[in-house]
Amino acid sequence: MDQSGITPNTSNQQLVINGDNDSAKALLQEKQARRRDNLRDVTFIEYMTVGILCYVNLINYMDRFTLAGVLDDVKKEFHIGDDRAGFLQTVFVVAYMVFAPIFGYLGDRYSRRVIMAFGVMLWSLTTFFGSFLKDFALFALFRGLVGIGEASYSTIAPTIISDLFVGNVRSKMLAFFYFAIPVGSGLGYIVGSVAGAAAGNWRWGLRVTPFLGAVAVALISWVMQDPERGQAEESHMKPTSYRDDLRALVRNPSFMLSTLAFTCVAFVTGALAWWGPQFIYLGLTLQPGVDITLERVSLMFGGVTMVSGLVGVPAGAWLGAWLVRRWGRAHPVLCGGGLLLSAPAMALGLLLVRQYHFLPFVFMFVGEVALNLNWAIVADMSLYVVVPPRRSTAEAFQILISHMFGDAGSPYLVGVISESLKRSLNPSPDEKPSSIVQFEALQYALFVTCFVEVIGGIFFLMTAMYIVRDKSKVDRAIAVASKIV
Repeated sequence: MDQSGITPNTSNQQLVINGDNDSAKALLQEKQARRRDNLRDVTFIEYMTVGILCYVNLINYMDRFTLAGVLDDVKKEFHIGDDRAGFLQTVFVVAYMVFAPIFGYLGDRYSRRVIMAFGVMLWSLTTFFGSFLKDFALFALFRGLVGIGEASYSTIAPTIISDLFVGNVRSKMLAFFYFAIPVGSGLGYIVGSVAGAAAGNWRWGLRVTPFLGAVAVALISWVMQDPERGQAEESHMKPTSYRDDLRALVRNPSFMLSTLAFTCVAFVTGALAWWGPQFIYLGLTLQPGVDITLERVSLMFGGVTMVSGLVGVPAGAWLGAWLVRRWGRAHPVLCGGGLLLSAPAMALGLLLVRQYHFLPFVFMFVGEVALNLNWAIVADMSLYVVVPPRRSTAEAFQILISHMFGDAGSPYLVGVISESLKRSLNPSPDEKPSSIVQFEALQYALFVTCFVEVIGGIFFLMTAMYIVRDKSKVDRAIAVASKIV
């Protein structure tokens, strides 16, 4: 066992049987160098695998936010306030984060194809059958079951990409994968609002993604490649105990600090994604002469979210790949800078909603582009500072922490703050709060997200102090385990 806590496995594969070790090592390094920077060496089945993972990630995030696109209709049917409406998302995220470590443990040891197919089938079925429920408690329970299914996929999918590719190619593939998050989220608002409006029933907005999920189960089961762990890096490491895995992750400052930073990202995206359309709708309806529906606002907000993802995720991946070749600390600095830029842009967007029609969308677009710079980069950092047989566990640990202290509570927290402010701002406590009071209460509650973005930016800048050292440790551990004998 080496210093990283990983036992090299040289018994399963003899790298050199006859011939010169130096020549074999040179060929191995040449092969890795090509795959590090050359997309032409990517095979068709590898492209298919990444495409399937991106497709599932797209419908995964569509499914999460179709409900947000019809949230006002949900509140009216179940007769609930902002706090219980936010609780629906909290139930989903709590189930998601609690089951993530379980799937992370399984993903490092058992068939990832089987686990992912099971998870996608579970969330597709629970989304579909949950759309027929009339009782709020049962509806919330099924939202939790959806979270369990999605945890199995989100925990494992990035590790498959890390086992297929290395270096710059891995960064590009991860950018493609995480590109689906903002685009899928935006489509969720659009699909939820458009399908619900077309059918005259918000529940039909939830019934689109389950059919797409059935296609995903078939693709995962029969087309997707499930590579050996560490395959792309020629790593032959055996998994250690779960306790050793967790101990190593906690002692990894780059991983822990980037996880805390990403927790702030999850807090902000969770709150804004859930409350954004309704907040903008309240602000626009206060403007004289403006006649707009929540479905129209959800459509516009979804479009902004999609386009910001189309711009932000590839821009972050390209800038990260270009800068990290010249400066090893570029990744966390770029992520931190993006959050520090996003905070004032989002604040201006929140401030101007009541006075202007399109200008708030412009500032929110800028804020979301800056926020989206970090998606692919954070995933890449989390993978290259952790050894291959520990990466599913690392993804699960990061999901647990980021959602436990991030978007598990942020929609509910914003809803609770909003309801509390309504009571204090309402001049007549016995009467229903006016539209102005509802808007101002939600506006003040959402300002919390801007402060959290600043905190996240600071955590990313702190990560830059350790990132080069921790990546070098992993590279050395892989080299020891992969050495030619």
